[in-house]
Amino acid sequence: MSSDRDGIFAGDDPFEIARAWLAEAEATEINDPNAIALATVDAAGLPNARMVLLKEIEPRETAGGRIGGGFVFYTNYGSVKADEIAQAGSAAFVMHWKSLRRQIRVRGLTEREEGEQADAYYASRSLKSRLGAWASQQSRPLESRAALMAEVAKVTLRQGPNPSRPPFWGGIRIRPLEIEFWADGAFRLHDRFRWRRDSPEAPWTVTRLNP
Repeated sequence: MSSDRDGIFAGDDPFEIARAWLAEAEATEINDPNAIALATVDAAGLPNARMVLLKEIEPRETAGGRIGGGFVFYTNYGSVKADEIAQAGSAAFVMHWKSLRRQIRVRGLTEREEGEQADAYYASRSLKSRLGAWASQQSRPLESRAALMAEVAKVTLRQGPNPSRPPFWGGIRIRPLEIEFWADGAFRLHDRFRWRRDSPEAPWTVTRLNP
């Protein structure tokens, strides 16, 4: 590992570094400090990008003993992004904080999170958001706003005040093979450190990169 990784770059666990940066951003960013620009690719190789909210940065070793760590967001599995991720088995994202002049780039393999973890996050959402997850056929053509609200009303009657998590809605975990931490430097001489590994269970190699 690079000998001059100190200050905000210091540490032997990139997930801990990422959580520390996010915690700092939560105190300075006005809106959605956990927003990420998620990149996927379709079957023809055409790239796609959109903003989503990152909900969890998992530790390198979970309570169940799994090694690897991951970044988790939630979505409708019928959405374009979920379909493209399912086809490719991989995704990337960048998280940028203008107030801190920092960013994190991540590339890795993907898997669904459809168990108790997804259930717990779904239950933590507001009732209207939970009902909205049932009502929206995400990414599909919509006749009108009125049609969507009518579907929400139907779902409200059908699901009641405590809806369970829809089977078509859940988490997607990115298990990174590469994480890059970037911080703005004077005269555009930025600091960049790339963490890379061959598999989610393999050790990391850290390299300082030119700006």
